[in-house]
Amino acid sequence: MNRCTTTPPLPPPARPRWRAWFVCALLATLLPAAAQAQSAPGAGRSFPQRALRGILTLVSTSEATLNGQPIRLAPGLRLFSPQNALVMAHPLIGRPLRVNYLIEVSTGMLHTVWILTENEAAQPRKGSAAIISNIVTHPNAVSK
Repeated sequence: MNRCTTTPPLPPPARPRWRAWFVCALLATLLPAAAQAQSAPGAGRSFPQRALRGILTLVSTSEATLNGQPIRLAPGLRLFSPQNALVMAHPLIGRPLRVNYLIEVSTGMLHTVWILTENEAAQPRKGSAAIISNIVTHPNAVSK
């Protein structure tokens, strides 16, 4: 049996990769800051057109009252603070909050809530006296 007695060629010498590491480090520090950049002060948040205004009081982590009417909270409820950060519902139980909200169309549950700042609350928006359901239970009632 014949064996090869020559050694295989050596790979080329490794080039320094300090440039690639520098670029990666630079991007790792700049991208999160750019993602968290907020709009100019006083510009306010933009809410969906169908968002309504109301007073929300959380009764538990699954139930609340909205404008005095009981409503269930969707399992995927998103509750945004005035700084537009997601917050948990349980620290806010029992406190009346002026909010903009969205109701999930298919289930009628409260899906998204934005707790308003003073400036946002001063802007007009429909919803404080909005009808949440059009079901009529009185036998002689006429729907409009």
